[in-house]
Amino acid sequence: MILRAWRAWCLLVLAAGCQCACAAAPRPLLTDYTHTAWTELDGAPTGVTKFAQGPDGWLWIATPTGLYRFDGVRFERTDTVHGHRLDSSNIMALATTPDGALWIGYRAGGVSVFRQGSAHTYAEGGGLQPVGVMHIEAAPDGAIWAAMRDGVAVLAPGAPRFRYLGPESGLPALGVFQILFARDGTTWVGTNTGAWFRKPGETRFTRAWPHVTLVWLCEAPDGTIWGNDFKQGYYRVRATALAAGEPAAPELEGYGMYFDRHETMWMMHPDGLERRLAPNLPDQRLSRENGISGPLPSTRFEDREGNLWIGTQRGMDRLRPNRLRTVPLARQLESPALVSGPAGEMWVGDYAGDLWRFGREGRISREVPGQLTASYTSPDGVLWLGGMVGVQRRDRDAVLTTFRFPGELARLRVHAMQQDRHGALWVSFSAGKGVYKLAEGAWTKPGGVPDLLTTSMAVDADGNVWMGHLRSQVSIVNDGAVRQLGADQGLKLGTILTLHPDGKSMWAGGENGVVLYRDGRFTALHGERNEQFRGVSGIVREPGGDLWLHGADGLYRIAAAALHGWLTDPRSAVAFERFDAQDGMQGHAPQLRPVPSLKRAQDGVLWYATTGSVGTIDPANILRNRLAPPVHVTGVMADGVRYPLADGRVPTLPQGARTLQIDFTALSLSIPERVRLRYRLLGFERVWQEAIGRRQAYYTNLAPGTYRFEVIGSNEDNVWNSVGATVDIEIPPTFVQSGWFKLLAAALGVVLLYAAYALRIGYLTQRMQERVQERLAERTRVARALHDTLLQSVQALLMSFDAHSRKVEEGTQERTRLDQTLNLAEQLLAEGRDQIMGLRTPSSDEVLEQTLGQFGQGLAEYWPHAFGMQVNGKPVKLRPDVHAEVYAIAREALFNASRYADATRIDLELTYSASAFLVRIRDNGRGLDDIVAATGQRPGHWGLVGMRERAGSIGAVLDISSKAGAGTDITVTVPGKMAYS
Repeated sequence: MILRAWRAWCLLVLAAGCQCACAAAPRPLLTDYTHTAWTELDGAPTGVTKFAQGPDGWLWIATPTGLYRFDGVRFERTDTVHGHRLDSSNIMALATTPDGALWIGYRAGGVSVFRQGSAHTYAEGGGLQPVGVMHIEAAPDGAIWAAMRDGVAVLAPGAPRFRYLGPESGLPALGVFQILFARDGTTWVGTNTGAWFRKPGETRFTRAWPHVTLVWLCEAPDGTIWGNDFKQGYYRVRATALAAGEPAAPELEGYGMYFDRHETMWMMHPDGLERRLAPNLPDQRLSRENGISGPLPSTRFEDREGNLWIGTQRGMDRLRPNRLRTVPLARQLESPALVSGPAGEMWVGDYAGDLWRFGREGRISREVPGQLTASYTSPDGVLWLGGMVGVQRRDRDAVLTTFRFPGELARLRVHAMQQDRHGALWVSFSAGKGVYKLAEGAWTKPGGVPDLLTTSMAVDADGNVWMGHLRSQVSIVNDGAVRQLGADQGLKLGTILTLHPDGKSMWAGGENGVVLYRDGRFTALHGERNEQFRGVSGIVREPGGDLWLHGADGLYRIAAAALHGWLTDPRSAVAFERFDAQDGMQGHAPQLRPVPSLKRAQDGVLWYATTGSVGTIDPANILRNRLAPPVHVTGVMADGVRYPLADGRVPTLPQGARTLQIDFTALSLSIPERVRLRYRLLGFERVWQEAIGRRQAYYTNLAPGTYRFEVIGSNEDNVWNSVGATVDIEIPPTFVQSGWFKLLAAALGVVLLYAAYALRIGYLTQRMQERVQERLAERTRVARALHDTLLQSVQALLMSFDAHSRKVEEGTQERTRLDQTLNLAEQLLAEGRDQIMGLRTPSSDEVLEQTLGQFGQGLAEYWPHAFGMQVNGKPVKLRPDVHAEVYAIAREALFNASRYADATRIDLELTYSASAFLVRIRDNGRGLDDIVAATGQRPGHWGLVGMRERAGSIGAVLDISSKAGAGTDITVTVPGKMAYS
């Protein structure tokens, strides 16, 4: 029954709306609001049934096809709230409570409540029949009231179950649509049998008047309760009976009445939305003609920032209060010109109409007929107005005097006008005609001023007339003398669009920015974030010191403190605030004429002109958003997989995750385009990053570890939420990224380095051994050659000389000399043999006992003594260095015993054992002298010293035992661990 009634009501209001649309012309577009529409093409939900917003800042949107949330930029359909699933996607009722809970009523079901960390659904077990919920409202005492299809159910604070208000309450059991808690404490219920009320302290509801269907109840600022009749009529609802004969008729047309925080009435109609203003002001409509998202608005909501939201059958709309107020116009202006009135009020003219006195609500009275391209208001209130045929002078008593142009200036446009200290009027013209002067009613062409187009004029504190031209040129006229300023003085603005005196200084705005002339130079003004203030054609300096600029990109406000800082240090970037289309501006500042495009009225209100409109802003009452935006991290994605968030943490990500995307948002719904977001990932970076034009952070190739992501945000008025939002993220390492693997890798690296070192040492040792062997082989070859050639030849020669000497008689002087010579030759031959024996050093590859045995046997062949050798144990290969040093020591000992001991026998003993290697050389000669035995060396000889040094180099012990006349015993002992390879 309720569904059929709803469809019938929609058809009725649609038909009535069509009749109304045919009877009346479209009303003006809303000028105090910026309208934004979203349709299904933008991803917006359609057929919205309810809006809600809680402390978390999300705009929740209920529809028959699901629940959505909106952050001002992106619509997100969700099947869960705080990680808990909805019972149904068909949602009719929606509400939030101060504790942050979100209450959802299903069109065919019960009620669910969602809180951080918990969720609960009330159905049969919770006291509700799952028949559907029409409306949910939180009572002042914290109770939750639900308008069900089968009555009114109440969940008392702390109660576990809903309780229906039964027949004892006086309410009907069916057809309940809405619950309203009035400011005076009265509870109202709207049903299809009328409105019912219960005053504070009462237990039963009473039926209100009139006795007609009354749903969609609304309380006006004066306390009046209004109710809709399910059609297009609103009745004034009374607690007492109507007076006799008083008809029960609707007083207002429409449905969905709402009063905003400024007590303005809004009314929905089948074709759009109506804003009802004061009786003497025209109503304003938002309809299909000016871009509403769709027909049949179904619900409305005012968020915490003062934006009005509308749901339609094709999408949703937002009406944002403008900071800039466009003045309503009776007709379209063509290049509007701002004129300061005699009393400081604002007048407006244009190329196509007359000059009118304006108020903020529109034009008030016609003041001067005719077209207008430029004007000048003198300090005494006299107006000079430039048109197409001449200049008009309007006295304070409204008397007009016209000064027609000379013939050569006919039909030309006036660009700028300025009166000098002598009362003469300077006027600039287009078409290259330059500047003329009007004095005592006569036009003259002064000399010295360039014929370049003069776009603007002003008078400085000394009474000099300044003229701005093309090509960054300025002329200064002082009693006929003209001085030029330009690039040499730092002027680089292109076309000068406006001039504004400021004490002893002069501001100039142009195509390429704004400059200030002081101390003989122009200094460029630069804003933060590389703002250049381009195309400025209007400049105002307020009495409090704030500087306002009107340019191609909007209206700028530079606070006095910021401007003072720039004046102190012109190299610094100045902080500023910009107002543009997002704030309600329509068009941009004119870039040629009429100028200036910005003026200040006597009441302090700033008026600005664009190419086709006029607007105002009151610097003392700028609409501000004082609410810091709630900031949320909305999602984390690693390697393309999205992970849920829970209590500021993300489940442990996969090992070695390489790519990371973090989604975040700041919930300022008024002007989300101006929301600023900064973020950083602690553990990876310390400096805040600015997210420009995006609400995501991207990271690649992060090292394994624990990170904390932080994000903060500000609204359009630079109010920051410095607490922001955080989320902890852990990326576990893979095996190759783990500490154990790194430790193993380090150990392996050490092993590899040691192996490389050992290989290198082995290679170098092998090369050294090869070179030693080469040298030893060469020495052996030389020794063999010397022995086989030189010594054998010398030996043969000595034998020949000895044979001849025997033929000389003994005892003669000749025989004596020959014997002496032969003895000397034999001595030299022996020394030669000694040197050859030194050259024949064995290699480490030779068998020690064999080489030493051959050496000892060779000595025995030259000197008259016997030689014997004994080997004990199984021979083992010695280390190369031990082999070489032992051979050298034994050779030295054998040679000394054979040469100097006068021994008849020399014995060599080699002993191989596990504990040590031993070499022993014994002789039965004359032994060592006492001095040699005591000092360990023979004077002038270094054999014994060398033997001890060699033994020490291999860790061996050298023991020498000798007695005069009893021979010598030399023993070398090498420990086994140092002897064997």
